[in-house]
Amino acid sequence: MNSMDNQGVEDAAILLMSLGEEEASEVFKHLAPKEVQRLGETIAKMKAVTRERVDNVLEKFSVLAGDQSMLVADTDEYVKTVLRKALGDDKANLLLDRILQGSDISGIESLKWMDANSVAELLRNEHPQIVAAILVHLDHDQASQVLKVFTERQRNEVLVRIATLDGIQPSALKDLNEVMSKVLAGGDKLRKTSLGGVKPAAEIINMMGASVETAVLDYIREADNELAQKIMDNMFTFDDLEKVDDKGIQALLKEVQSESLVIALKGATPEMREKVFRNMSTRAAETLREDLESRGPVRVSEVESEQKEMLKVVRRLADEGQIVLGGGSDDEYL
Repeated sequence: MNSMDNQGVEDAAILLMSLGEEEASEVFKHLAPKEVQRLGETIAKMKAVTRERVDNVLEKFSVLAGDQSMLVADTDEYVKTVLRKALGDDKANLLLDRILQGSDISGIESLKWMDANSVAELLRNEHPQIVAAILVHLDHDQASQVLKVFTERQRNEVLVRIATLDGIQPSALKDLNEVMSKVLAGGDKLRKTSLGGVKPAAEIINMMGASVETAVLDYIREADNELAQKIMDNMFTFDDLEKVDDKGIQALLKEVQSESLVIALKGATPEMREKVFRNMSTRAAETLREDLESRGPVRVSEVESEQKEMLKVVRRLADEGQIVLGGGSDDEYL
């Protein structure tokens, strides 16, 4: 949803308004909390839409809908049957846990509809291991907002546990029933999930801002230097800017001095350089290419320093909502 442009959101909103209240409400039931929020806000802001645009949206939807059809009535059951026939029960069950896992965790799903302060208040007095087991089920940006509400000590203790979490055994989830009404419906039936680990911890820390990031990593480094390094290796890097959309790159370029950009790009991939060139005026891109070619060897430490400064700007722009980190989703909307 994060990667969907404003045009797409508005088109989806127009389609929902065209459907009427009853049908639109049925559609909303199948959307994620963030999707409902974004579409709801867009609908609330739309006061007048031209007849031509409504017709265009409906025609576009008609074409897309015409290209799709329901091949299987119950896709979950279909997947189970096919995999079991192909792989046998044991191997199929291991795969099915990954493919279908999460469908029964209604308690945690309900947390996704709550604001960060409410979730933090709910979890404030729980053991850090319990909090970690819950937060890895949430979207990383929501988990980061919850952790920002915690004290620094609580935050650090939870993030260490997220980073060292090697799946979740059903027995470890029983305590969650004291936090909310059956957080995991049928938790005993679930096999160990693949949630948790260094990558989710790194992505959550990425979204918490530079000052919190430094404090957390310093805390983890004292306890386990190797773990801290693994987390840092998985955090948002300069090369990850390739995943940022063009609008975000343009916002970043407005904030960076040309001299710093030249040095930072000396250590960038060809793809990253091309992405930068593509988001500049022709004249500016030509000048930058010439500067890069004419610039002699640059110390690796100097390149890394400039790249780090640019990443600070990236995180600030992400906090301001001008840049979306993490590549967004692959979902398509009208």
